[in-house]
Amino acid sequence: MKKETRTLVYDDELRIEAYRFEGIVQPFPNHFHEYYVIGFVEKGERCLSCKNQEYPLAKGNIILFNPGDNHACVQSDNGTLDYRGFNITKEVMLDLTEEVTGRRELPGFSKNVILDEEVTCYLHPLHELVMKGSSEFDKEECLLLLMSLLIQRYGQPFENCIPECCAEIEKACNFMEQNIGERIYLDQICRYAGLSKSTLLRAFTKSKGVTPYCYLENVRIGKAKKLLEQGVSPIEAAMQTGFSDQSHFTNYFNRFIGLSPGLYRDIFLEKESTKEKASYE
Repeated sequence: MKKETRTLVYDDELRIEAYRFEGIVQPFPNHFHEYYVIGFVEKGERCLSCKNQEYPLAKGNIILFNPGDNHACVQSDNGTLDYRGFNITKEVMLDLTEEVTGRRELPGFSKNVILDEEVTCYLHPLHELVMKGSSEFDKEECLLLLMSLLIQRYGQPFENCIPECCAEIEKACNFMEQNIGERIYLDQICRYAGLSKSTLLRAFTKSKGVTPYCYLENVRIGKAKKLLEQGVSPIEAAMQTGFSDQSHFTNYFNRFIGLSPGLYRDIFLEKESTKEKASYE
């Protein structure tokens, strides 16, 4: 079996994350991200579930996730997955969209899985340039051309991609986000939102695509990523984001991100070390 490798690079100039998974068999449970994901399947067959729809994934498929799109995937053949991807924050996407369209508004991708050779012609070279650490302007050029094509063919106002949520569900989300470092009980969420337990669970899952607990774990993982990027230790990140113990935190982080917290943190520590070394030369 092909050896499994996982590589992640943060590009300071473009302000995006690029990652590559090779030889992966790990399933990913139902979850979501606070950022945009643009991915490309190089090898393997998977079954993707996104917003209660199922998609067969194969070589050449491009994946487009808006922030908040809940998704899960598992291998559907006996092989492994080779996958390239980009993570783009809302702030960076605003800048890119303004540059491309002249309007400072978040785009929403109308499709989650596409097969588009022209998009691939920009996506694949851009990923190679970022992974190699290129400093030439063709990297930025490629990103802008890619975004221009995606927005032109698959874009719509971001609000159209967000399911309607009642005020009570938004209250529940705000409560969990504001108390991320504490132990939270379902009773507390229900009292704050003004809903019974059964009503909250049904309404929340319908609106967000995940249960309240899954939503909380995703928010915690998102916060933990930011802490690790700043050099905070995995133990401290786990404590600040409300995980019960280090093992619980490590298991969740690996399931949702595909890397261990320590390895994710080391990527950013190595980058800072390289910067400091360069400043003394």
